[in-house]
Amino acid sequence: MKKSAKFITTAMLTATLLIPAMGVSANGDSVEKANGNEKFRVLVDSANQKELKNAKNQYGVHWDFENEGFTTNMNEKQFEALQKNKNITVEKVPEYSIDETSTEPLAQYSTMAASQSTPWGIKAIYNNSNLTQTSGGAGINIAVLDTGVNVNHADLANNVEQCKDFTLTSSITNGTCTDRQGHGTHVAGSALANGNGGLYGVAPQSDLWAYKVLGDDGSGSSDDIATAIRHVADQASALNTKVVINMSLGSPTESSLITSAVDYAYNKGVLVIAAAGNSGPYQGSIGFPGALKNAVAVAALENVIQNGTHRVADFSSRGYSFYDGDYSIGKYDVEISAPGAAVYSSWYTGGYATLSGTSMASPHAAGLAAKVWAANPSATNVQVRADLQNRAKSYDILSGYGAGYGDDYASGFGFARVQ
Repeated sequence: MKKSAKFITTAMLTATLLIPAMGVSANGDSVEKANGNEKFRVLVDSANQKELKNAKNQYGVHWDFENEGFTTNMNEKQFEALQKNKNITVEKVPEYSIDETSTEPLAQYSTMAASQSTPWGIKAIYNNSNLTQTSGGAGINIAVLDTGVNVNHADLANNVEQCKDFTLTSSITNGTCTDRQGHGTHVAGSALANGNGGLYGVAPQSDLWAYKVLGDDGSGSSDDIATAIRHVADQASALNTKVVINMSLGSPTESSLITSAVDYAYNKGVLVIAAAGNSGPYQGSIGFPGALKNAVAVAALENVIQNGTHRVADFSSRGYSFYDGDYSIGKYDVEISAPGAAVYSSWYTGGYATLSGTSMASPHAAGLAAKVWAANPSATNVQVRADLQNRAKSYDILSGYGAGYGDDYASGFGFARVQ
């Protein structure tokens, strides 16, 4: 995987802006860097509560993670000075980015193509080449943690239950989740597009929680993401509802904040689905948070049949071959596979677009999880996860680098499908 020379972890394959950059000019940024005044996000912690309180008062608090410390923004000089304090631990917060393979859509469309009402991936996951519409997901919420969502899109508007932004300030901004990049709107469409504009997702009766955790350039701070994950879990408990989180984002670097947030959510009954990453076909290329034990990592399949099965895309990140055949999930394991190459879905302009990446595979799996859960509302998140695994075992993937009989490091248990 690519690693930046800067302190921030780069995306597995970072998408470039699809709109002009906003805010400070490039020259202004250069001056800030030269003066050492460019600010970045850090995590500060201390066992000494007095020191911790003083640090909060001095630098301000972006997000407070209580026993894990707090995050704030500071420049390099402040960071270096704080490092000298032996009673304080301070580390730079990694960034996570969207998991799509191309810098721009493979194609864009201003109007719905009738032939694409049920794109190839939807037909494949339903195992029905004649499918014209989908169903299911009622009573289940799919939380899309991404670049935001166009909540006015014809195929999504009626499903929107929550719309929140975690990137603007040190508090959650309710009622706004504007997607200026496109990625989040595309992801939401694959999971739950309702057909009102002509496009169907896997679980069109699911409710959408659109949480903006990534900026308009497709990247964002891991503390914003961790806060959103915890908020989903708290909302699920407060509202006594079932929630599937979809994270089509990643980084080669693990974030302690995201890891503990995923564990927190999973232990509170939330099912976490995440993209495996786009750094394949090499072993160990799986990224975080997909690589976490309590997240379902999804590999990407192509619309190609080889050896009697769909093929794992070369770009799809892999786990490790020494875990092959154990049908057990641990850290760094790919769990299941879903359609992720040349996927047609909704776009932030109100139209449609075709994209590739494990970002596109993950929402197919999230939609399937919602559909399964809706049909078995008394099931726990652990039981729904086991159901996905069993469905995947029924459709072993035998094509693509590293794919083979049984549980393998490329496709996991296989292709989880409706039937």
